[in-house]
Amino acid sequence: MFRPCIDLHDGQVKQIVGGTLGGQGLKTNFVADKPPAWFAELYKRDGLKGGHVIMLGPGNEKAAREALAAYPGGLQLGGGVNADNASQWLDAGASHVIVTSWVFNEGRVAWSRLNDLARAIGKHRLVVDLSCRKRQNQYFVVTDRWQKFTDLPVHAETLNAFAPYCDEFLVHAVDVEGLSAGIDHDLVERLANESPCPITYAGGARSLEDLAWVSRAGRGTVHLTIGSALDIFGGSGVRYQDCVTFNRQYGQTTLATG
Repeated sequence: MFRPCIDLHDGQVKQIVGGTLGGQGLKTNFVADKPPAWFAELYKRDGLKGGHVIMLGPGNEKAAREALAAYPGGLQLGGGVNADNASQWLDAGASHVIVTSWVFNEGRVAWSRLNDLARAIGKHRLVVDLSCRKRQNQYFVVTDRWQKFTDLPVHAETLNAFAPYCDEFLVHAVDVEGLSAGIDHDLVERLANESPCPITYAGGARSLEDLAWVSRAGRGTVHLTIGSALDIFGGSGVRYQDCVTFNRQYGQTTLATG
């Protein structure tokens, strides 16, 4: 299934090449002339669930709140989430909060933090971000705007260890994020085969065929976010309306065969 996104940088909706985020040579594919709430209202109109608002750095809180207010209960919120502010974002309209860097301490998982957060808000409202980059033929979680490698590999053991604390995972394939050069098929297949929870995968999608492939390979577990290739983000590879139609048809097929 297609899941929408609203990526915020300096208070604007943007599409950024993932590997450049936080570095000296930031590359931006798209900067919207419409406010975040416009995109949220669009997703609400079309009944799209499971999308996310990601705050890429400081200065995005106001824009994020506007998006959540436009589609209360319809979007997840990530970026700078911690135990002190998680409930505030839920109160602002987020269906879930997405946590990543805060649960790591010097590259290692701070399990006590994750446990405390899950207890405070409920695992059913928590998404763990395991966005990753490849190193030595293995995927490792990256934090701090995707610039710092942790020592945590993305594989079955990791996914099963986190599953008791969260409702879903979010995984950006950072090495292909924002390039519209094709999804990381190997990573998608690993996630589909090894995850006990639903996953939203993002990175490299460039065509409706990618959406169809992820839906088949993901077997209902892995969903796809499309960014830079989407026409509402200035892309030419995928029409947003085709994604909406796909979801409706895919949902009907699933109900008919389920």
